Amino acid sequence: MKRESLVSKLLIAVTGIVALSFIIIAASLSFWFEGYFFDRRKNLLDNQAQLISSTSIDYLSNKQNSLDSLNNVMNYVSGSLSIDILLADNMGYVYAVSDQRYESLKYTKLQVEKMDQLKAGKAVEIKDPEKKFSDSSEYVYYKPIISKGNFYGFIVMVTPLEQIRTPLNKVYLVIWFSAVIAIASSVVVIYLLAQNILIRPLAEINAVSKRIAKGEVGQRVIIRSNDEIGELGESFNIMADSLEKVDNNRREFISNVSHELRSPITSIKGFIAGILDGVITKDKENHYLKIVYDEIQRLTRLINKLLDMSAMEEGKVELEISEVEVNSLITRVVMNLENKALDKKLKVDVVFEEKRIFALADRDRLIQVVTNIVDNAIKYSYSGGNIKIYTKVKLNKIYISIYNDGPTISKEDLNNIWQRFYKADKSRTNKLSTGLGLPIVRQIITQHGNDIWVQNSEDGKGVIFTFTLSRAT
Repeated sequence: MKRESLVSKLLIAVTGIVALSFIIIAASLSFWFEGYFFDRRKNLLDNQAQLISSTSIDYLSNKQNSLDSLNNVMNYVSGSLSIDILLADNMGYVYAVSDQRYESLKYTKLQVEKMDQLKAGKAVEIKDPEKKFSDSSEYVYYKPIISKGNFYGFIVMVTPLEQIRTPLNKVYLVIWFSAVIAIASSVVVIYLLAQNILIRPLAEINAVSKRIAKGEVGQRVIIRSNDEIGELGESFNIMADSLEKVDNNRREFISNVSHELRSPITSIKGFIAGILDGVITKDKENHYLKIVYDEIQRLTRLINKLLDMSAMEEGKVELEISEVEVNSLITRVVMNLENKALDKKLKVDVVFEEKRIFALADRDRLIQVVTNIVDNAIKYSYSGGNIKIYTKVKLNKIYISIYNDGPTISKEDLNNIWQRFYKADKSRTNKLSTGLGLPIVRQIITQHGNDIWVQNSEDGKGVIFTFTLSRAT
């Protein structure tokens, strides 16, 4: 099925509106000019009718030489205006004609439908009657002859419609030809404008989107205007930037996952091959099997965290929200990690603003968050250093901060620390770390409708992780 173009529809609609507008204007002008021509004709006939009226009154009053004068006037007016003239008395009987063709009508009574109107002193005009006076269509103008309030009869002035229509048709031709030219010109101008303003930019956006769909995520639209199309192009480029970032993250994620999986699998494969091939002696098999077991545990942790992360991002993990006493939970986590802290001779200080603080949270997920951050604090602290955990309350929010006096984090690393598998020290490897702890922590806090951030301490000696929780009222 052929796809319909939105731009084509818009062009057709605009062209139709413009064409309809010109047609309406042309039709209005045509009607106006027709009315103008007939009004002008009527005014001309009125002027000449005054001359005929005065002469006909003299004739009807039996003045001497009035018949000759009447014939001369009728012939003059008839010749100058190219019309035929008939004179009728107050009863409607024809008594004078300007052309021999109408001799047969002399002394016959004319049937005029609007005789009452004529007697009242009002002129009557009839356009295109049924060829009453000749074999062609006519414009007949009846003008009453009134003198001192008396009705003496009327003048019948017959003009062939062809005589009026010929110049009028020329005007029609000019009007409609101009309208057609104007419509054609408008269509061309509208198309050229649409080509530059709509069609070309949208075609470019469409072409770039197809290239991006094929994997060329580095493609961008060139913005040439500040209108809505330019705004669309800018939004498209922002989307393309996001897609490129997502694609880069995906590539990096695959690379990191591949690296994290390859290392333990390679170790497992090597050690098992060594045992099977007899390269590893019997007395050392248990030692290397213990290493294989540790690598399998590492793989299990990695896969479980990947599954957790995926489930959280897809919204498949439902939180079991309840009132959780924060101070006791932090104390429990610190006690669980006490041995690790002692191994590095760390001093852990815990300061609570209030004796008991209740938060609305998923208890197990909150333990996971605090454990991960405190474990990181222990891991990155200098031997014999300090860790400080303190809480405070502002309105309906609980702020939990965990400080360690280990090395500060660079500005670049502060922006990327929440990415999966990201490590500030690329040369650092730790078989106990999966590089997914902090991303999972942030996802958990986000699911709670709260926030977490990290910053270097003001004195430049350590790092502070802070997250918020909603206080139970």
